[in-house]
Amino acid sequence: MIAAAAHAESPVEPTASLRLRITEIFHSLQGESDSMGWPTVFIRLTGCPLRCVWCDTEYSFHGGQWQDIDEILDRVSGFGARHVCVTGGEPLAQKRCLALLSRLCDLDYEVSLETSGALDIADVDPRVRRVVDLKPPGSGEVGRNLWRNLDYLATRDQLKFVIADRTDYDWSVARLREHALAERCPVLFSPVHGKLAAHDLADWILADRLPVRFQMQLHKVLWGNQPGR
Repeated sequence: MIAAAAHAESPVEPTASLRLRITEIFHSLQGESDSMGWPTVFIRLTGCPLRCVWCDTEYSFHGGQWQDIDEILDRVSGFGARHVCVTGGEPLAQKRCLALLSRLCDLDYEVSLETSGALDIADVDPRVRRVVDLKPPGSGEVGRNLWRNLDYLATRDQLKFVIADRTDYDWSVARLREHALAERCPVLFSPVHGKLAAHDLADWILADRLPVRFQMQLHKVLWGNQPGR
């Protein structure tokens, strides 16, 4: 396994200003979560300490450009959308992500954070809707789940399981019941695109009468795997 320390922090920044390393900023439709379908500005931060085997944004692991928070906010405002999603990679791997999230909230955006669940979410601004992945065995990163994050979840947050096969499904159902997850916040079950047939996952959820929300990645239905869509 690649050591977390090799990926958890972005390269040393060139100045002491409030800057983040950005892979891309783009305008699209939100493809997941309870904001699905809303025009949304996505801020994709560079870097990730995980290496999920089905990751569809490996291009965000390296590279990117340093940008001041003020510059980022200016670019976001140019799209005229009310919804903003901060994602990655793993956005919380850059410590100044927390400052960006708070600044976005101060500007009255509807802000969501997509995070792997491997890093602490305790200090994320409470105005942010946190969409937290729990990694099943098929991800290759099940050992990275930070279970204390469950204690920080509020009803506005969401938990997401990305499921590759029946083993992942059974593991996810066991965690759902063990931790009474549906009583904490909405729970989302998603099939790995191209790996698990969506109708199979839907059938399993219905057969087991699970209190979860089935979802597919709308952006992939519309545009496939194009970056920036």
